[in-house]
Amino acid sequence: MSKLGSLGARLHRGEISYDFIGHRKIWYGISILITITAIVGLAVRGLNMGIDFQGGAVFTTAKNGSISVSQAQTAAEEASGHEAVVQKLGDGSVRIQIAGMDTKQSDTVKDELAKDFKVNPESIAADLVGPSWGDQIANKAWQGLAIFMVLVVIYLAIAFEWRMAIAALIALIHDITITVGIYALVGFEVTPGTVIGLLTILGYSLYDTVVVFDSLKEQTKDLTKQTRFTYSEIANRSINGTLVRSINTTVVALLPVAGLLFIGGGFLGAGTLNDISLSLFVGLAAGAYSSIFIATPLVADLKELEPQVKALRKRVLAKRAQSPADEESTPSYGYHGTDEDPEDVETAVVGPRTQPAARTRGRGRPSGKRR
Repeated sequence: MSKLGSLGARLHRGEISYDFIGHRKIWYGISILITITAIVGLAVRGLNMGIDFQGGAVFTTAKNGSISVSQAQTAAEEASGHEAVVQKLGDGSVRIQIAGMDTKQSDTVKDELAKDFKVNPESIAADLVGPSWGDQIANKAWQGLAIFMVLVVIYLAIAFEWRMAIAALIALIHDITITVGIYALVGFEVTPGTVIGLLTILGYSLYDTVVVFDSLKEQTKDLTKQTRFTYSEIANRSINGTLVRSINTTVVALLPVAGLLFIGGGFLGAGTLNDISLSLFVGLAAGAYSSIFIATPLVADLKELEPQVKALRKRVLAKRAQSPADEESTPSYGYHGTDEDPEDVETAVVGPRTQPAARTRGRGRPSGKRR
């Protein structure tokens, strides 16, 4: 078994663990700092909206291998006075996008490009995108995002409980804010592909969160019938038990996305990949972080406000204070939802950790048939 697999097995069995819930104030502070940075970047720099959202013109030249991307960009910006996005297509043609242009300006830029490229103006195709169409796309994107959020809250409230639904919603908003803020800080163009990537990463983030919530729900059955563990301790065990699984799924998902972003968009210069790959890369990383460090600790905080859970915490702490010697032999890997009070279960030391020993009627008797 690999070292990571062995670590995951030990985390799942509770032989080792990290106190994520106990350090939740640190995670909250880090998340607030990152979120504030993203909001400031969004307010100061703003988003670089693509032509699909703010309107403009798209010029496509005929096949001409002699026209480089840098030459086309310089010529387009000088002719239009606006920033241009230039892409070299596979057949040798060049695609130029210039935002904020009307029909008259488009004709002028087309003639200037034909002179610079020394080609016939008829060989350059010009397509106009109106700003009203971009507004429709933006409105549809916001509507889709709102519907997604509402459905997520309803599903989690039914499948789990409303506290988990609220925690998951906060985690999703956290992921969206960070991703949009990164786009503002980096200056990448926002296109419909960006919106698609944003909606995609919300699904990944929700998946990781639901995995932890499902483990937490299973382990907190009949929680108040025992006096060994608090809700927060069981929540911490749920995170540790699914930690390696979350890391594996996130790394496997990030590797191809990183290839698109750094190799395809950066090394090979395929700018069309940047819009969707950046949102996927940042969103996947933020989603994995929020499911572990934000969503589950928030659920623990909300549950600890319940009177029954508060009373359970007092009983657990009081019992530990009265019998500290017994607590030294208490296993740290958590409560498994049994109706049986741990006080009625004997513990047998096996190796470096303790395990519950089976209760038998023949306790203290020698082995053999019962007489």
